[in-house]
Amino acid sequence: MIGRKLAQKLADTGTLNGQSITEMTLFDVVEPIAPSGFDGLAHLLTGDLANPQTAFELVTGKPDVVFHLAAIVSGEAEQDFEKGYRINMGGTQNLLEAIRLSGFCPRFLFTSSLAVFGTPLPDVIPDTFNATPRSSYGTQKAIGELLVNDYSRKGFIDGISLRLPTIVIRPGSPNKAASSFFSSILREPLKGETAVLPVPKRTRHWFASPRMAVGFLIHAASLDTAELGWRTLNLPGVSASVGEMIRALKRVAGTNSADLITEKPDPLIEAITCSWPKAFHPARAKALGFEAETGFTQIIQAYLEEEGISPTSITGRPS
Repeated sequence: MIGRKLAQKLADTGTLNGQSITEMTLFDVVEPIAPSGFDGLAHLLTGDLANPQTAFELVTGKPDVVFHLAAIVSGEAEQDFEKGYRINMGGTQNLLEAIRLSGFCPRFLFTSSLAVFGTPLPDVIPDTFNATPRSSYGTQKAIGELLVNDYSRKGFIDGISLRLPTIVIRPGSPNKAASSFFSSILREPLKGETAVLPVPKRTRHWFASPRMAVGFLIHAASLDTAELGWRTLNLPGVSASVGEMIRALKRVAGTNSADLITEKPDPLIEAITCSWPKAFHPARAKALGFEAETGFTQIIQAYLEEEGISPTSITGRPS
């Protein structure tokens, strides 16, 4: 989803870091969707990044910038241990090795996760806090960060790992991420459909919109990394509890929208998500010009704008 939105944004602007975009290679395990209105050459490729040969084929054109978003999501990585490591760790190293052995040095943007942090955690996490993952997914992402830093140190890539907030509201259907419900409890009621809440309303987390995630990636592609030091950044976001998210939903869609949410505890999801961070003080990222929403209502409004949903179409219920 973020990859599609990123590709479309790059096609719309036609430039990245002051340079015209003449070619894009879009790769996924399913056939990618070509961005509309792109004047350059778009290569649409499918395959398995866990295959080393596939990684070599991807970088034959020696791209200037690589956005590496491919991963097995958190819930699936926890349930399928072998698959998670094969894709999230093995796929990342395959791609880095293909670049190294091909003899070019691109800007490399790796999407990491807040799952690299695990309990016990302070209420607000500073940039200096150590990664202590409590899930296979978080461990795999932490390994990816270390690889990006080391390959950058050796001059094989010019990399940055971006610890994205949990991205909401995700369009489409729920996926196997443990965090999927954060989108579902908003997305479905906005469509007049029911949703399940598997964790307590007091559960607090760190969020940003898909629009901001795309902005983070594009901004990171243009950073001067000469003075960056450690190549991993905690990104800005909005700290909100589930209860605060639902109150924001009510402000936008009417109080009855919350009646579509059913509380149904899931101990596994609660154990995973409640071990994740509640809030950050991302001083380094903010000093480098990264920005995010300042309130959860803005995140809902961003979704409505991106999906072309008029507020009048969801406020027919009495409030």
